[in-house]
Amino acid sequence: MRRILACLAAAAVLATSTPLAANGDGAALQQVIRDQIAAFQEDDFDAAFKFASPAIRRIFGSPERFGQMVRQGYPMVHRPSELRFLEARQGSRSSMLQRVMVTDTTGRVYLLEYEMVARGGTYLINGVRILRGAEAGV
Repeated sequence: MRRILACLAAAAVLATSTPLAANGDGAALQQVIRDQIAAFQEDDFDAAFKFASPAIRRIFGSPERFGQMVRQGYPMVHRPSELRFLEARQGSRSSMLQRVMVTDTTGRVYLLEYEMVARGGTYLINGVRILRGAEAGV
C-alpha cells in the first residue's frame, strides 16, 4: 500500500512540476547525488562531505559529524536499495531542487528534495528534505 501511495505521489509531482530547461543541469544534479550516495555506501564520509555545500560543511565541521548525522537522520540515503530521480526545477534564484524517490533496505519509499547550489563549475548539496503529505503532492 505504501508503495502504491508513493507511486501516486510521484505521478502527481511529475504532472504538476516545471521541468528544467534542456541544458544538462538535470544530469549534473543527479550525478552529484549519485556520487555522494556511492561514497555513503562505502562509508567514505570524507568523499561524501566534499559534495556538501560550504554552508553544510560549516554546520557539521567534519566528515565524521556529517556521517553521524546521515546515519542517524537519513538512513535511507546512507544505505538505499533503489534511487529514482524525478523532476528538477529552479528553487531560489541561486539554487536548483531535485526530487528523488528512495527505497530503503526494508522496502519503505521516501520522497526527498535535494537543494543544490552551483559552486566552482559544479553543483553541491545544500540540504535534503523528506517530503510528506501535501509537500509530496498527495
